[in-house]
Amino acid sequence: MELQAELVHAEPGVRVVLVRAVAGPNILGSALGEAGTAEEAEDRARARLLLNLEAQQPTPNLTAAVSPASRPPSRRGAEAPPPPTPPQATASPPSPTTEASPEAEPPPDPDDWSTELAQLDLQLKRLGWGRDQEATYLERAFGHPSRSRLTTYADFMAYLHALEGFGVGSDPASTAVPLRRSDLLSQCDQLLGQLQWDAGEGRRFLEQHFSLSSRQLLSDSQLLNFNMLLESELIGL
Repeated sequence: MELQAELVHAEPGVRVVLVRAVAGPNILGSALGEAGTAEEAEDRARARLLLNLEAQQPTPNLTAAVSPASRPPSRRGAEAPPPPTPPQATASPPSPTTEASPEAEPPPDPDDWSTELAQLDLQLKRLGWGRDQEATYLERAFGHPSRSRLTTYADFMAYLHALEGFGVGSDPASTAVPLRRSDLLSQCDQLLGQLQWDAGEGRRFLEQHFSLSSRQLLSDSQLLNFNMLLESELIGL
C-alpha cells in the first residue's frame, strides 16, 4: 500500500493536503489535512487516513506497510470510490450515502460567462501568464490544456478563484491546483457512507454547523470544511 499526497488548496497561512491510500489500481481511502504549512497538513491527513483505515479493517503494523515512496504529491486523477452498495433485499432501507445527503437541485449554469471570462483574462494578465503557462496549469488542475474544455461553471469558477489567490510571478508548474466540487462531493459521499448515517442525522449535522439543509448550498470552502468535520466524527467513533 502506498500513500499519495496532493496539495489541493493554498491561501495565506492555510494549506490543505489530500492523502490517498493506493494498492495497485485501487484507492482504499482518502483524508484531508489542514495546517499552516503543507508538511503539517500532510502529516494530519496521513494520520487521519491511517486511523480511518484501521477503523474499517484493523491491521497490525499498518503504518509500517506504507511505502516510503508515497510522500511525493500525486497527479490529480480518479475520484475516491463510493462506499460499496449492500446487497438489495425486500423492503430494505435506502443506502446511507444517498439518504444522508438530501440535495436541493443545484442552480443551472448561467448562459452568459462573458463577465467571468473578462475577469479571467485580467487575472492572467496580472500574473503575466501567456498561453503556455495557462496550458501548463490547466493540464495539472483539470487534465487538459485548454480552458475551452472547462464545460461546467463550477470548474470555471474554481479556476478563476484559484488565479485570484496567486501572487504575481507564480509558477504554473508548482502553484496549488483548485478544489474541484465533484471531488469534494465524492469524498463527502464516501464519509457519509462510512458513518452509516441516515437522512435525519446527515441533515442535522449540516444544519448544526452551517444552518443549511443541503450540500448544494455550501460553497466549495464550506464543503471542504464539512468533509473535515465528517472525518473528525469518523475518527471519534
